[in-house]
Amino acid sequence: MDVADTKLQNLKLKSWNSSITDADFSNRIGILGASSLVGGCLLPMLAAINCHVTAYSRKTVAEDKRIHWQRLPQCTTQLEDETTPFWICVAPIWVLPDYFDLLEKKRVRRLVVLSSTSRFTKDDSTDMEEQAIARKLSDAEQRVRKWAENHGVEWVILRPTLIYGFGRDKNISEIARVIRRFGFFPLFGKANGLRQPIHASDVASACLTALQASNTANRAYNISGGETLSYREMVVRIFFALSLRPRILSVPLWFFGLAIALLRRIPRYRNWSTAMAERMNQDLVFDHSEASRDFGFKPRDFELLTTDLPT
Repeated sequence: MDVADTKLQNLKLKSWNSSITDADFSNRIGILGASSLVGGCLLPMLAAINCHVTAYSRKTVAEDKRIHWQRLPQCTTQLEDETTPFWICVAPIWVLPDYFDLLEKKRVRRLVVLSSTSRFTKDDSTDMEEQAIARKLSDAEQRVRKWAENHGVEWVILRPTLIYGFGRDKNISEIARVIRRFGFFPLFGKANGLRQPIHASDVASACLTALQASNTANRAYNISGGETLSYREMVVRIFFALSLRPRILSVPLWFFGLAIALLRRIPRYRNWSTAMAERMNQDLVFDHSEASRDFGFKPRDFELLTTDLPT
């Protein structure tokens, strides 16, 4: 084991609720999807431990002297002759195969990839688009595994549940926007299906610790939030976080379908469907004990701060 590997194995998180503080960690790490919600949480953690980070994104990002930014896809045609052995992909997993050549040229040795538990929860959805997403996730996981095994690359796949945080997610923040816009939120039936919202910072921390843990190689993990609560209770807490009195309407599915049809005229909500309402009464719960055992995963409870709400 070389010096870089030794340092990587010795990397420890001081707290799941704060940035890593260990110093003198000089490994080269590449981040795909660096401007994403989870990427935005991950980069400060890496910078805090003095990693040599190359961040790849399709978006133009403000300069940061601690981070070397590369614009996709242009950078793939002008590759520097530099080894980057460790990679984290927080972009949608199905885009990763587009960058297999990049990873090969950078001599990748270990790769952590974000997938989603939607692979399981949407595979039997009544919405064909959601079924397609589940298939894309499943197919992409298989492609990543096969490619990694064929190239001698250690892989780790993480499947988070409902990600939220900093007003940038497409789950909790979208519910908050509907509440602000209309003053109420419609629920189908009792909406007693269980949920486990997971904060984006906890997902980022999981990516980093899974990258350095020796016993995570070639394994997939479901990672969920630290608290299990009903869909209805989750919505109530969003009202409270907005300093609003909860106004919830329990409506039949046909009415919810009508509301969705109206909302889909707004570009932000064009992907909403009645399948979302149907799942409100389904338990979408995943055990993360294996992640806790293998790399110390310990997520926070569902506590919405003002910084987690959309502006």
